[in-house]
Amino acid sequence: MPKITFIGAGSTVFVKNVLGDVMTTPALQGFELALFDIDPERLRDSERLLNSIKAMLGSTCVVKVYTDRKEALRGAKYVINAIQVGGYDPCTITDFEVPKKYGLRQTIADTLGIGGIFRNLRTIPVMLDFAKDMQEVCPDALFLNYTNPMAVLTNVMNTVGGIKTVGLCHSVQVCVADLFKSLAMDAAGVEAKIAGINHMAWLLEVKKDGIDLYPEIKRRAAKKQKEKHHDMVRFELMLRFGYYVTESSEHNAEYHPYFIKKSYPELIEKYNIPLDEYPRRCINQINRWKEMREKLFASESIEHQRSKEYASYILEAMETNIPYKIGGNVMNTGLITNLPKEACVEVPCLVDRSGITPTYVGDLPPQLAALNRTNINTQLLTIEAAITGKKEHIYHAAMLDPHTSAELSLDDIAALCDDLIEAHGDWLPKFK
Repeated sequence: MPKITFIGAGSTVFVKNVLGDVMTTPALQGFELALFDIDPERLRDSERLLNSIKAMLGSTCVVKVYTDRKEALRGAKYVINAIQVGGYDPCTITDFEVPKKYGLRQTIADTLGIGGIFRNLRTIPVMLDFAKDMQEVCPDALFLNYTNPMAVLTNVMNTVGGIKTVGLCHSVQVCVADLFKSLAMDAAGVEAKIAGINHMAWLLEVKKDGIDLYPEIKRRAAKKQKEKHHDMVRFELMLRFGYYVTESSEHNAEYHPYFIKKSYPELIEKYNIPLDEYPRRCINQINRWKEMREKLFASESIEHQRSKEYASYILEAMETNIPYKIGGNVMNTGLITNLPKEACVEVPCLVDRSGITPTYVGDLPPQLAALNRTNINTQLLTIEAAITGKKEHIYHAAMLDPHTSAELSLDDIAALCDDLIEAHGDWLPKFK
């Protein structure tokens, strides 16, 4: 029986979407759905939920729970990853509260910035443990990574772990629909081309019937900037740099040095920036889970309609050899010619039985490549720190981070890194 292994299967709602999708897909029947998580209660919730969906759909997939990770991986054809190392308490709290002592504020802190650096440093060793297990028991499996920081973790799994990996993010899928809805424009029949890096990919082309829609988009965006709305940072970036970016304004506020500034506190109000947004989301999600859990299990018959998550469509394309197009995070094998070859990039990819085939993009507009490189610098130095175990590269990554370096002195950046290393304790490996 072919096997799909889900690591981090305690993420019950996400498991419902991804593996529920698998059970709705005719070409994916008869698979074993292997669940693994370090939280046994959440794991049982996911098992119960999936078996309810299976019964409702009449799926021939088999749901199986594992307490041994290597056994969960053994013989897998596909591995889906959705872990979060350290969780909200203590690690996310640490990522936000320690920098605040230095006056460094963040919004999400799961991709770049000082929070993103330390999220990477505690997650990379765990991911490389996965890679080691996979090399032993399922070396040819395709690894579908949903965990942030997406670019760095996907990069590490491919280059250091030696595992075929594609990173999957929602931001490309919803970019055009969200933009057009926000501007009261009709997205039907729109053709788009998107490429860059994760959370900072660019809407390079947006057309309908061969007509460039950017002039009208920018006209409406400029008008909308005169009032408060949730996407002011992205609109400002588009009006200044010429192109719309895929990920949300709360994310992009901390990927650039322009928006969160102690010396210009009025910018927070001007651009409607939600500081400490991710901790609020974590608390709300924890509080909502009990209510959601009761609703999910109120009936033994749980319906499921296929979601827009890429995973089941990728697996379907590989099983049927019917091509499917995704926006995927892959290594830059000459795909975007003015970004470093060491970087992980987000580009259109075709999927069929041969696997994930990324498409050639060429040069990005120079200003967009320059913005991407500011983030790639920190990504690559974070990888260097994790792989060499040298503390100096943590400092380098932080000193080159756009937001951190715009706010703090070199001495304060080094001191902040030391404080974060101490505060994380055993969540981090030892650095020399």
